[in-house]
Amino acid sequence: MRLIRHLTPSGPAHAAVQPDGSLLAVEGDPLAGTHRVTDRPVTAGKLLAPVVPPNILAIGLNYRKHAEEGGKGVPERPMLFMKTTTAVQNPGDPIAIPATEPATTEIDYEAELAVVIGRTCKDVAVADALSYVLGYTCANDVSARDWQSRWGGGQFCQAKSFDTFCPLGPVLVTADELTDPQDLGIRTLLNGVPMQDWTTGDMVFGVAELVAFLSRGRTLLPGTVILTGTPHGVGFARKPPVFLKAGDTVTVEIDGIGALTNPVVGPY
Repeated sequence: MRLIRHLTPSGPAHAAVQPDGSLLAVEGDPLAGTHRVTDRPVTAGKLLAPVVPPNILAIGLNYRKHAEEGGKGVPERPMLFMKTTTAVQNPGDPIAIPATEPATTEIDYEAELAVVIGRTCKDVAVADALSYVLGYTCANDVSARDWQSRWGGGQFCQAKSFDTFCPLGPVLVTADELTDPQDLGIRTLLNGVPMQDWTTGDMVFGVAELVAFLSRGRTLLPGTVILTGTPHGVGFARKPPVFLKAGDTVTVEIDGIGALTNPVVGPY
């Protein structure tokens, strides 16, 4: 099933995308396991991020070639950091360059497969982990590299948690439709030019391993978003570096899910 979340006259609601692109209204809450697809056609309103996460857990250096391009070794265990939930942005809405002090000038893109947890999850085994996944969507782990590398005190949260720094969408593809998250093409286009073009098969830790690791001693609530890392080709590793600027358009594409596009504006 392919679900969108959109704005209706009654507020945010889900709809199911049909093979011909039409939409049917969804009643109930996919995160509560109570939803059902009705036979009532709807017209899409403003497209929203497909989930409002209670937490965003993100993994660094989880693609082998990305670790190489940054001059880092492959980590022994998943490298966890977090983004604030206020960083979530809708498909089509702008990534805003923040007016920080010192002023950031090194805003980078990171195409990522986002995992959405579907039911409360704690201390699960790798073999059972995928049964807790509701579905998958595209994410852009936007990062202020100057804050990440020089001004952030050695941690990533400041660099990656500015408002609009976590676009999600455009659809949530349920796990029954996307059965192998380790066999997906993943790309970034900047102003139509390919910047990242790789496969989720290069992950150091697969989705099942990440869910099991993150659930060890930690409760993953329904709607929790896990960002699974980015492939090589990010802007800071290019020669010369390529950073986002006002007027740019950045698109994250993942096979089987779709394309998440956002313009860049600012500073604000």
